[in-house]
Amino acid sequence: MPPHWLIRCCRCLLVGIGSCAGLLAHDPITTRITYSREIVRIFEKRCFSCHGEGGSAPMSLMKYEEARPWAKAIKEEVLERRMPPWGAVKGFGAFRNEEALSQEEVSLIADWVEGGAPEGEQKYYPPKISADEPRVAALEGNRLLVKDTVKVPGAVRLIGIEAASSSDLASALIVAEQPGGSVEPLIWLRNFKAGWKRRYEFRDPIALAAGSRIRVEPSTGASIVVFFRD
Repeated sequence: MPPHWLIRCCRCLLVGIGSCAGLLAHDPITTRITYSREIVRIFEKRCFSCHGEGGSAPMSLMKYEEARPWAKAIKEEVLERRMPPWGAVKGFGAFRNEEALSQEEVSLIADWVEGGAPEGEQKYYPPKISADEPRVAALEGNRLLVKDTVKVPGAVRLIGIEAASSSDLASALIVAEQPGGSVEPLIWLRNFKAGWKRRYEFRDPIALAAGSRIRVEPSTGASIVVFFRD
């Protein structure tokens, strides 16, 4: 049986397909934003890991003819911040592999759809379109399992977090408390789906002094794995 988040994704997109029918190829083009120049690059960066060959999503966005029928539904999903699913509150912690769309990317997609969703010229396509899986970061280091509160083993540098919960998380706030009492925000998971098993790689290593503690608020029993280096 497919995971709940995938079922929800399918339902949301199928709801939008009715409105897609009115977005035909001969609709007036009123935008200079095109699939070949701007949109495919956003999709390649943010969407192809699921919406590509062998991906978990129900449709591919790797080709214009595949993405075009879903234009209205895509616009609705990105405006509502349902896609792409990231699982962490934006702005709480800084991550190198963040997949959430920037406001500029959301605006480009919305304007492209409203302007008739044109393909654009072939010459503007990027030289290589890839559906390689970028979600699981190669985090090399020691691991520390956190389910409530845990003390770090000496002075360490945190390099990432893996949310490997066996159940969905409505909300889980993970912070690090230094011996002096200062608190370092690490990540805030919200509406996280168990099937994602996602890793979040910090943009810069987070230095913690010996005696620091990492805690999950509230204590949910979730499996949170922290990667660190000495």
